[in-house]
Amino acid sequence: MGMTMTQKILAAHAGLNSVVPGQLISAKLDIVLGNDITTPVAVNEFKKAGFDKVFDKDKVAIVLDHFVPNKDIKAAQQSKTCREFACSHCVSHFYDVGKMGIEHALLPEQGVVTAGDCIIGADSHTCTYGALGAFSTGVGSTDMAAGMATGMAWFKVPSAIKFNLSGKLHTNCSGKDVILTIIGMIGVDGALYKSMEFTGEGVKNLSMDDRLCICNMAIEAGAKNGIFPVDEVTMKYLEGRSEREPVVFEADNDAEYEKVYDIDLSKIVPTVACPHLPENTHPASELNHIKIDQVVIGSCTNGRLEDMKAAYEILKDKKIADGVRCIIIPGTMQILRDCVEKGYYTAFIDAGAIVSTPTCGPCLGGYMGILAEGEKCIATTNRNFVGRMGHVESEVYLASPHTAAASALKGFITEYKEV
Repeated sequence: MGMTMTQKILAAHAGLNSVVPGQLISAKLDIVLGNDITTPVAVNEFKKAGFDKVFDKDKVAIVLDHFVPNKDIKAAQQSKTCREFACSHCVSHFYDVGKMGIEHALLPEQGVVTAGDCIIGADSHTCTYGALGAFSTGVGSTDMAAGMATGMAWFKVPSAIKFNLSGKLHTNCSGKDVILTIIGMIGVDGALYKSMEFTGEGVKNLSMDDRLCICNMAIEAGAKNGIFPVDEVTMKYLEGRSEREPVVFEADNDAEYEKVYDIDLSKIVPTVACPHLPENTHPASELNHIKIDQVVIGSCTNGRLEDMKAAYEILKDKKIADGVRCIIIPGTMQILRDCVEKGYYTAFIDAGAIVSTPTCGPCLGGYMGILAEGEKCIATTNRNFVGRMGHVESEVYLASPHTAAASALKGFITEYKEV
């Protein structure tokens, strides 16, 4: 029986010729990742288990991004724990104030992760790196601690679902609309502990930013990971960036998939996930009666340069609607710098938005945009559960940067029309 991309990567890292779905394996890790919320817990477990060194200082990454700059004393203490651990173990990939970014935007940008890698991260959206042709998945802080110490992790080999992409997106749509459409089709448990493998002629028409966004939200369908094949787009992105030589794995022609979905990208429309689940999707054009109080453009899902450009092109020379708070957060310091140099920041400020250094802040209801009772927010983030961004009686609508920016101008959920 042939193997999928994910199965081939796992087999290689387990030192096996082949693996089958459901098989339990122990695999070598290329990167172990944590952030300012999950790393302190992992550090405690690391010490409790009696470990005294990390397996490889160049293969551990710690990114302070959720509450940085620190929002309160607890956040400051958490960051201090991370700093002390990173310093004592000479962790190469430690990102603090001034050079940090939202972890899942930062690690691909910096070349810390690459094609063929096996990666775990104590953050559920670690599945983002499948866009590069890597196996990456979220784990708990205890698994992070074990990974930092041993360089190994155990996995149950997932079965797979294939998404065969064809066609090309319209200019008012992006990867966010693709993944919201898919989650709306299959549900938040439609890929439970499975690998979502994207393939087909349509892949070449998706940018790397589109792919990173799509894989980022694989977890919102319950998936173990999402993954794209390595093609010219991938290799161009990795060139001059990857710390390690990329390793390319391809699915066998006779690989088995539990299901196959055919997705014509040209039929995707601007899509919004309504409260309180990412599967509750509707075309943006059907929601123009919903008045909003806040817009958030950013996060590990849509804080990349293409997302900033989309917001800029819609907001420039216009004004955000009265009564709407628009918060824009670039994903990394490099993206922030690019926005400044390209004039995006001036346009955002002139439009009436506020801009921030990179942070996860509002996405998880942490800071920089908490919602009050009854308030509604349209956001480019990845989750809209009850109370996700603040009060339990607030509402979060998930959308693309195009839809979010257009909505900021109208004060109501608005489909951005192609020009």
